[in-house]
Amino acid sequence: MENQESLKSYKSRLDAALGNEFLRRAMDNFAVAYRTSRENAFSGMDVDGLIREVAEIKARAVQDNEALLEKFTKNAEAKGIHVHLADTAEDANRIIGEIALKTGSRRIAKSKSMTAEETHLNKWLENMGLEVTETDLGEWIVQLRKEGPSHMVMPAIHLSRYQVSDLFTDVTGEKQDAKIEDLVRVARKELREKFVNADLGITGANYAVAETATIGITTNEGNARLVSTLPRVHVALVGIDKLLPGLKEALTINRVLPKNATGQAITSYVTWITGPSECRIADNGKREMHIVFLDNGRKKIANDPMFSQILQCVRCGACANVCPVYRMVGGHQLGHIYIGAIGLITTYFFHGREHARNLVQNCTNCGACKAVCAGGINLPKLIKAVHARIQDEEGHPLKSLLLAKVLKSRKLFHTLLRTASLAQKPVTGGTPYLRHLPMIFAKEHNFRVLPAIAETPFRKRFEKLNKTVEKPRVKIALFSGCVQDFVYPEHLEAAMKSFASLDVKVSFPMDQTCCGLPAVSMGEKSAARDVALQNIEAFAGEDVDYIVTLCASCASHLKHGMIDLVKNYADEKAEAFSEKIISYSQFMNQVLKVDSRDGAQNRKIAFHSPCHLCRGLGVKEDPRQLIDKSGNTYVPTREEETCCGFGGSFSANFPAVSNEILTQKLDDVEGSGADLLVTECPGCVMQLRGGAMKQNRDIEVLHLAELFDEP
Repeated sequence: MENQESLKSYKSRLDAALGNEFLRRAMDNFAVAYRTSRENAFSGMDVDGLIREVAEIKARAVQDNEALLEKFTKNAEAKGIHVHLADTAEDANRIIGEIALKTGSRRIAKSKSMTAEETHLNKWLENMGLEVTETDLGEWIVQLRKEGPSHMVMPAIHLSRYQVSDLFTDVTGEKQDAKIEDLVRVARKELREKFVNADLGITGANYAVAETATIGITTNEGNARLVSTLPRVHVALVGIDKLLPGLKEALTINRVLPKNATGQAITSYVTWITGPSECRIADNGKREMHIVFLDNGRKKIANDPMFSQILQCVRCGACANVCPVYRMVGGHQLGHIYIGAIGLITTYFFHGREHARNLVQNCTNCGACKAVCAGGINLPKLIKAVHARIQDEEGHPLKSLLLAKVLKSRKLFHTLLRTASLAQKPVTGGTPYLRHLPMIFAKEHNFRVLPAIAETPFRKRFEKLNKTVEKPRVKIALFSGCVQDFVYPEHLEAAMKSFASLDVKVSFPMDQTCCGLPAVSMGEKSAARDVALQNIEAFAGEDVDYIVTLCASCASHLKHGMIDLVKNYADEKAEAFSEKIISYSQFMNQVLKVDSRDGAQNRKIAFHSPCHLCRGLGVKEDPRQLIDKSGNTYVPTREEETCCGFGGSFSANFPAVSNEILTQKLDDVEGSGADLLVTECPGCVMQLRGGAMKQNRDIEVLHLAELFDEP
């Protein structure tokens, strides 16, 4: 087993990446451009419908994998293709090495293949004394630098043209200009000889069509065509998850893949290969063709009820394109071989938990990857599941165990919070904020001003605030969540005033506790299940139409995430509970249909859309409409739906990255010209308000409910 990297060492790598100005600028420019490109590429199409279709195709192919492999093999061998099955990465490398030796191949030209990266094929062949050359420009560049790709479809996105010109100067022994066209010319000249003189060509494949024994390859440079047709031997290394029944399915996926990967309508080249092509220098006039199908744990994954959906990945890399953490630090820090959200998961299965344990914690759980995934994979859920599995295998950290113990006991949890409200006085100075962090906190966590725990939680204020409603329009139960109950009770007070004026009858079950999302985020599934059951029981006797919460994170978890946790314990009760969950903005705008009012100030208001609201619940227009209805003017911002960097335990585990994401968000708000920033999640309020105060920015941050508490 390789040496395990400590979390401290991993954080040091992240800090170094955060200090790389070019990397940050390149990642930022791409992330912004990608949104527009993808939107334009899918213009006029039913994107969600297409992705559902792709997900269904891939899911069926995973189920039928054995039969598809058998059919492909039979049809391929009839066409003169040699088919090999490699159980492990080492088997695949050994098979390809033996093919090279048997065919007398010394010089190998390779087209881009993430599967070959997975098996570390280049290193294996080079150790055999063979010359291996990557022929795609980005892959060639990172090969020369002796590093792996930083993106699945754009391997060298992390490098500037000046770095590449210095590299090419070293390679050629001549000073090279940093103009893009000149660098491409140098690469073309250097690689042309490799193509012509190669004995063996290696490609990957995006599709393996069982019906015709055809492999399909999508590229933008066309090097796969040269690699598969110029050498006398062609080897394709293909994961068994690429098997599909027919060309129709492959073409359906290809409608989505380039659009999702780079925002292109279609790649420059889509190559279909069915059997060996002509080759004059070969003995029988035909090129020798081999296909090596790689298992490497894929069959085991296919049989896992939870993780089988991993194999629906089409390798578009979109999960990295939209990831706020990837945008900050790049792929070498947010992946091992495979990068982005899918890499956080597959690293555990393909390369071991020693490489995955730190990666799976580096996720804000924002859901952007799930929203854009071409294979319809619930990536955030699987990342948390891998985290939990690693902790089950290796032992749970003390902080996770303590959190689980506290959350399981509502009385203990609330007693600790009340005790903390008294103990914090020496560091609050009578203000609503912690003026300085206690020494137990590391200095790096001081990137935002943290709120103090309220002297009186909302649950102690409820009876006094609750007005009798003789003829209610609607009856609701209020789910407070921990942060608004004990830190921001003013959010709930504002909502109570609105509810009273709108003839809403409100109840507040006192046995309710934390929603359980923090436990899920820290890999404590058992504790998350226990608190879910407590909440279900607490609300079971409430005769209400809705359960309203002002925390988007709580709402999303209670409506969607909680169900799987308790399905074997309280399935029907959980369904009944989750069906009644509704966010504050949905309730105010869709159920109560609040009227517009004249605003005394008519301020320009930007909205930060909490990740669990816009993606977890799919709520986007309601908050914007409510801002306008409050007598103010909604102002759109470029980064409205980008994560603020809070992510619960994420900001505690990776404060430096959290701070950079936060700063980007605040820069965007300032650039919009808004007078006020509003959101619908107390965690986001904590992050944004605390960050604005720490950075001395003139940005006021409120919860959406507070707009309707104003005259």
